[in-house]
This record gives sequence, structure tokens and C-alpha cells, in this order.
Amino acid sequence: MHQNLRDAYDILFSDAVERYNARQKRNDRRIPDYFHHLFSREPSASVITGTNKQKSFYEDLVQIGTKDDTGVGTPDSEIAIACLREYMEGFSERNPNFYVFNAVMHLDEATPHLHIDYIPVGHFSNGLDTRNAMAKALEEMGYGKGANAINRWRLTEWEILHQICKAHGVEIAEPKKSRGYSYTTEEYGEHQDRIRQLEEEKAQIITEKEEINAALEKAAKKHVKLKGIDSVVTGKTVFGGKITVSKEDWENVTALAKKEVISQKQTKKLCRERDEAIQERNALKARLDAVSSELADYKKKEDRRHFSRDKLKAESKRISREEELSRELKKVKAFISACGLSSDYQQFRYNSTIKSKNLE
Repeated sequence: MHQNLRDAYDILFSDAVERYNARQKRNDRRIPDYFHHLFSREPSASVITGTNKQKSFYEDLVQIGTKDDTGVGTPDSEIAIACLREYMEGFSERNPNFYVFNAVMHLDEATPHLHIDYIPVGHFSNGLDTRNAMAKALEEMGYGKGANAINRWRLTEWEILHQICKAHGVEIAEPKKSRGYSYTTEEYGEHQDRIRQLEEEKAQIITEKEEINAALEKAAKKHVKLKGIDSVVTGKTVFGGKITVSKEDWENVTALAKKEVISQKQTKKLCRERDEAIQERNALKARLDAVSSELADYKKKEDRRHFSRDKLKAESKRISREEELSRELKKVKAFISACGLSSDYQQFRYNSTIKSKNLE
């Protein structure tokens, strides 16, 4: 599926913007265009990050295996494709606050992988009642508040993908160590951007080296040697022992001298340009080494960020326990309300809070 980002924003937020603008008495408080209001520019195929780090949309990449085990065209790649399709079919139902406007399966690269582009939608009681809001969307879907909400969501999605693959006979172990893993396009894109940058700088260095060699070769060809001057026939006059040459020979000598002067100037210029190019090349090599080191460090950090299977199971179990306690709390509150004890319960909570503050 594919939908224009502008159309997606209109579907999601245009009614909310109309309701908001209708309540405003001052024109300067009205929102003419919600996307421009957030990002001060027109929609783009690439993710735009606003001043408050809000993103125009989120893009996740889901991949099963590597080119070594699920490469495109292999029997296992067909299993991976089936798993990815099943995973995508339930994505919107599992995540009602993530509006998917683009979902594409790539089969023209080394390994089948799925791109999912979505806009997080949150609902509010004040101001604009429907907004692009990741934290609120996660909270409404039951993943709680705070920085760990996105990690709880990712763990849940990983477990779902794990179960789908298991049903197809594929066992997902630790990321980057076995056949299955998933990660965001943001993380994947950082690696690809670094690789592209390194390749571009390498190509630039090679091009400049070739240009320098060509310039030096050209200078060598233009360098005029004055061997021809030695072959000029000369004679002495009877007056003062001065050397005489014919007019034709003199013109040849003059032409050779002029060419030599021009050649020397061109050679100096080319040598200067060569030295500058070599310095620039060395600077690029230094940058290349720095970027390579940074890329290696990033990969090490990325590997350390992945969860082991045991940690994933423990975290999933903890989340399930929290959800169970939350359901029990709702039942208790419902029982208190049914017994007509809501006011007593509120008074009890208030007294407990006062006592706690006094103890502090």
C-alpha cells in the first residue's frame, strides 16, 4: 500500500484542525496547515524532524535473516516473505494509533525486508484534540509513559514476529547472531549513510589522484628542453669577438626561450595545484579514517544494544505481569464503585498522601 503523506495528514488531522480553529477568536492562533505548523515546510518523502524532535512520520524496517541464509531467490527467502506478510497483515490491528500510509516489501536486494511508514496519532482533551504524538499514541495502546514505552512496544512486536517465524519453522535467536532480527529504518539508514559517505569520499580521492597524475603528465609533455639551441651554427665577427647567428636561427632561439619561460610558469602552477590537491587528499584520507573508526564504534554500540533471548523473555514476562496488575486494579476500582464506596476510597487515598508527605 502507498499513500501520499499530505493526503494522510489531511485524513488524520484536518477535522481536528477545523474544530480547533472554530474555537479561536484571534486569527493568529488559528492553524492554516497542520504539517507546516509542525515542520515549517512542505511534506517530503524523507523523515523531517521538527525543532522539538518531533518526526513527520516513523519508518521501521523488518528483516528476517541475512543474504547468507535467506538471500533473495533461495527457498528460505520464500519462508521469510511469508512471515513478513503475516506480520504486516496484523500490524494496524495491533497498533490502532499508528496510521500506516506506506508499506513496501523489497525483494530486489540481498534479503527480503519490509518497510513500514506510519504516523503516530494521539488524542487530547485540550488544544488540538488529535495530533501527531508518539508518546501519547504508545500510552493509549497500553505501553505506558516515559522513555521505556517505545522499548516495551518494540519488545512486544519482536515477540510477535518471533512467534510468526516459529510457526513457519524458523527460530529467531539473538539479533545479528542467527537467522532473524528486526530494527528501525533509522538505525539501518545510519549504517547505509556511513557506507555511502565512505564510498563517495573514496571515489573522490581516486578521481583527484587521477587528475593530479594527468596534470603532471601534461606538464612533462609541455616542458621544452633547449637542446635545439646547442645545434645552432654560430660564427665570430672581426669586431670584438661577438657571436653572430642568422636571422632564422635567432628567431628559433627566441621562440625556444619564450616557450621555456611559459613552460616553467605552467610547471610551477601545476606543481602548486598538485601540492594543494595532495594536501586535500590527505585531509580526505584523515576524514575517511575518522569516519571508519566512528562507524566501527557505532557497530559495536549497536551490537551491545540488542537484547538476548533470555532478557527479551524476562522483559515480556514483566510487561505481562504489569498488564495483569493493571487489570486487577481496574476490577477493584469497579467493585468499589459498585459498592458505593468511591468517595470513601478517594478520602482514603487523600489521607494516605497527606501522611506520606508529613513523613517526608
